[in-house]
Amino acid sequence: MQIIDGKLISNQIKEEIAEEVKKYVNSGKRPPHLAVIIVGDDGGSQTYVQNKIKACEAVGFKSTHIELPDDTNEEFLLKKVDEFNKDENLDGFIVQLPLPKHISEQKIIEAINPAKDVDGFHPVNIGKMTIGLDGFVPATPLGITELIKRYKIETSGKNVVILGRSNIVGRPISILLSQKNEFGNATVTVCHSRTPNLKDITRQADIIVAAIGIPEFIKADMVKEGVVIIDVGTTRVKSEETKSGWKLKGDVNYEEVAPLSSYITPVPGGVGPMTIASLMQNTLKAYKMNI
Repeated sequence: MQIIDGKLISNQIKEEIAEEVKKYVNSGKRPPHLAVIIVGDDGGSQTYVQNKIKACEAVGFKSTHIELPDDTNEEFLLKKVDEFNKDENLDGFIVQLPLPKHISEQKIIEAINPAKDVDGFHPVNIGKMTIGLDGFVPATPLGITELIKRYKIETSGKNVVILGRSNIVGRPISILLSQKNEFGNATVTVCHSRTPNLKDITRQADIIVAAIGIPEFIKADMVKEGVVIIDVGTTRVKSEETKSGWKLKGDVNYEEVAPLSSYITPVPGGVGPMTIASLMQNTLKAYKMNI
């Protein structure tokens, strides 16, 4: 069993980006610029945004961070998105999800200029990804493919089971792993809450991508020996073992499943750091299109 170290790989990617940014800045160009809009005070979102700001500092990006109150109306947020769309010195920006219930997430996503949509959620970028055109791939699926590439995990002809069908992780990664390329060519099954006989399906999987948000859902009796486990889950659960009073749990019961796996991502320290690194990759890509 080999642990897939997302922290290690994300640091490698950030170092590569920092070297590239340094060359641009030394040649007299401005650094890449990423902005984040966060609405409300969701604890998980706040932590995630702070990690993005730290990553920008680490790679030499300029970052802008705007916090709006929970009662911000949709019209005001759309105006802020329009301002960022028109800012020529801003390469990419994200509106942190989830948003308060009175704001339509889809309306906000569609208002973002696809050329600045470094989260990769705009329908234009999703469409490009679907048919294999160059665009911005959603950060978490992009991070997963980077882990697969850098650990040289074979996907061609493999049976991949995706647990979860969200537009942010499940659907995009199912498309990427089934595409005709070096790190695709897999036979992909997407499972969800309505899937019958789930255990029978997961036990046939060579690779499982778990993205359902139910802590420790995947148990030892649901996998075969030698399986590759990509655990996307990050659920906060109460814990008396930590100072904060909570800890992160993945969708996979690590203690049970790890001994059976050939590769496995831990939680934390697996897919999570890769999401941030992928956002930096997308921002650098937007910058190169913009300078």
